[in-house]
Amino acid sequence: MSLSIPVSPFQGDAELPAHVDVVVIGGGIIGINTALSLAERGVSVAVVEKGVIGGEQSARNWGWTRQMGRDPAEIPLTMASLRLWSQMNERTGDETGWRRTGITYLCYNKRDMDIWGGWYEKGKAYGLNSEMLTGPQTEALLPGSSGGLIGGLHTPSDGRAEPALATVAMANAARRVGAHILTQCAARGVERSAGRISAVVTERGRITCSSVVLAGGVWSRLFAGNMGIDFPQLKVMGTVARVTGIEGISDMPVGAGDFAYRKRLDGDYSVALRNANIANIVPDSFRLFFEYMPSFVQTWRELKLRVGKSFVDELVMPKRWALDEKTAFETIRTLDPLPTKSFNRKALANLARAYPAFAKAQVVNEWAGVMDVTPDAVPVISDVPSTPGFFIASGFSGHGFGIGPAAGHLMADIVMGGDKLVDPAPFNISRLRPKLAIAA
Repeated sequence: MSLSIPVSPFQGDAELPAHVDVVVIGGGIIGINTALSLAERGVSVAVVEKGVIGGEQSARNWGWTRQMGRDPAEIPLTMASLRLWSQMNERTGDETGWRRTGITYLCYNKRDMDIWGGWYEKGKAYGLNSEMLTGPQTEALLPGSSGGLIGGLHTPSDGRAEPALATVAMANAARRVGAHILTQCAARGVERSAGRISAVVTERGRITCSSVVLAGGVWSRLFAGNMGIDFPQLKVMGTVARVTGIEGISDMPVGAGDFAYRKRLDGDYSVALRNANIANIVPDSFRLFFEYMPSFVQTWRELKLRVGKSFVDELVMPKRWALDEKTAFETIRTLDPLPTKSFNRKALANLARAYPAFAKAQVVNEWAGVMDVTPDAVPVISDVPSTPGFFIASGFSGHGFGIGPAAGHLMADIVMGGDKLVDPAPFNISRLRPKLAIAA
């Protein structure tokens, strides 16, 4: 199937291994980094991906690798991830597109200054090198502005990478250190023996193992549900455009209240309408309504609710199946939704007012991606004690690309049971599902 975005080609393994220590379900940036971290420690690991490596949100995001603006629970993990990103080209022996450019959020009014000034104090408490700039300082840092800036939040240690390149580069590195990487190979479910994980059943056969990491992105709730695990997760869709013909604009990713841009490695720019995502109303929206309500009250300005075909699609999609049955993972290899083109047109209009160079922008390509969101917008990176040998790394809420290297490292730490990269407590599943944290 031809996708709306180009992703670096990757040829999956021809043969299914009979046995590994750990099976990782999902070949996005989280699953691949988990596998890379495990394989580098000599653990035998296989990644099973229903479609192509990095074909969903891992290749469709903005390409920012930022620390600032995160939930305080994520700050230590994001700081660790930036350290890992800075070594990633050398670690993989390949081009991931990562560059330390800094990132800046622009402030055009007092509300912006209050929001980012408050976050600046939180970041400073963790030792993050963010700076609150004046209007003139911001305009000097980012030439080409039409004016009106009263300040900015700038973090010089932040950076950018290329979503279409990075995950495949990491997958190639994982394979070189011994990981099995299988594509077009959907996991259908797990088997248990004496109460704990003993195998993963795929469409191509069975792999025995002692541990399973579910890193399935937006598919994680469906997969876990077939196991009897109620993992709370909803979907949010964002839209991005690639534009060309821009000159004289900073290499630094920049965000404002109603636009965002990032210079790409190919010289073009990825642009988006910031704080504008689609939340399709689906049956799970009602099942999980009360859990998500507090978050929705805080972020309602950023979401456009929509009722459409996806409601019926999810209503009729089987929630339980036998392991010898064809699944939705085989029917829908890669989520490739249509972009909301009006969002991109509005983003470009807003950009042209703020930075006149964007008035000459020509759209090359447009795409959309679907993000997996938890009720508190903080990921789950955790064991599931109610199912020994089962682990979840999902619900990254649009932050997965930037924190992917550290999230995979931390997930590997948890699987191995040794020292942890950062304190894993904020990401434990017990905060969302206390019953799942009780050992069987």
